[in-house]
Amino acid sequence: MYDSKMWEPWRLELKKKVLAMHETDFESIALEMFRYTWMYNPLYRQYVNLLQVDIQTVKSITDIPFLPIELFKSHRVLTGDAPVLFDFESSGTTGQIPSKHPVCDPVFYQQQSKRIFEEQYGPLADFHIFALLPSYLERSTSSLVFMMNYFIKESNSTISGFFLNQYAELVDQIKKALQSDRKIWVMGVTFGLLDWVDSGEDFSFWKEAVDAGRLIVMETGGMKGRREEWIRERVHEFLQSSMGLKQIASEYGMTELFSQAYADSAGIFSPGISMRVQLREVTDPFAKVTQAGRVGGIQIIDLANIDSCPFIETRDLGSMEEDGIRFKVLGRFDNSEIRGCNLMVDQGWGTSQAEPSA
Repeated sequence: MYDSKMWEPWRLELKKKVLAMHETDFESIALEMFRYTWMYNPLYRQYVNLLQVDIQTVKSITDIPFLPIELFKSHRVLTGDAPVLFDFESSGTTGQIPSKHPVCDPVFYQQQSKRIFEEQYGPLADFHIFALLPSYLERSTSSLVFMMNYFIKESNSTISGFFLNQYAELVDQIKKALQSDRKIWVMGVTFGLLDWVDSGEDFSFWKEAVDAGRLIVMETGGMKGRREEWIRERVHEFLQSSMGLKQIASEYGMTELFSQAYADSAGIFSPGISMRVQLREVTDPFAKVTQAGRVGGIQIIDLANIDSCPFIETRDLGSMEEDGIRFKVLGRFDNSEIRGCNLMVDQGWGTSQAEPSA
């Protein structure tokens, strides 16, 4: 039976498991978190019930229903009764309703983000970090700015910092960093990096660092209405050629997720330890794509989302690699609604949020 007294100890135990988890623990933790989320998130429980899914039949992560990401725009997606300290909010474009992701435990988010980055790239203390995030810095609710601010502090570098459009200052700071033994990480929103190139900068100043493998230039994707949308391959080819780089790295994250995935120049993303990706058929959100290389809609299990919803149906298209773990992001759905959302409208979504009976 539903027992509100069980919520807090269960939440704390799940967080301990996530922070200490190994890859082999993922499915067992995800299945336990599915039961926890169904029990203590009325929005997710109602969605699962509308799909007529018997939770006792969910024996594998492929059986778990995924909440449409649009609901972060229209509903409060919250599991349990922890106080919300603040919200991460998406930027979107003019006239769009932003997504809001409640944050109850920012330290947990920081711990997971740091672990994910360091497992792929090494300790933050080995880097000077330069964040070229013009539109994001203009918002105090950006999850990316929050993460990068924490990373900069953890690097203990007096040179690291944020930059809007101060390209000359950015170059001066990078030149100072080149005099040290640390690696250099430039994290930029895609249009910010393209604008930097358009400023006429001569990037030969970092050629030695590029040749030595000391430099990471990473794009976060998206033009946010600032420039014409380009596919990732075109962006990477242009930046590599213009900046004298051998490769461009990428980060895959969003307001609705607390975990990140990182990719090399080939565009193949490796998800963080708390994240897994599945694909669904483009025309049917309830049928899975299991063949490597086939295009499908990206569904994400993010165990760091314990206080919101760990099971997210995104609007992105992708394909899986042969290992069933790594993935590519290939584009976005068109403007047609996901069938899951239509189902909720047809059945009077939001009219009842009864407590669970088991």
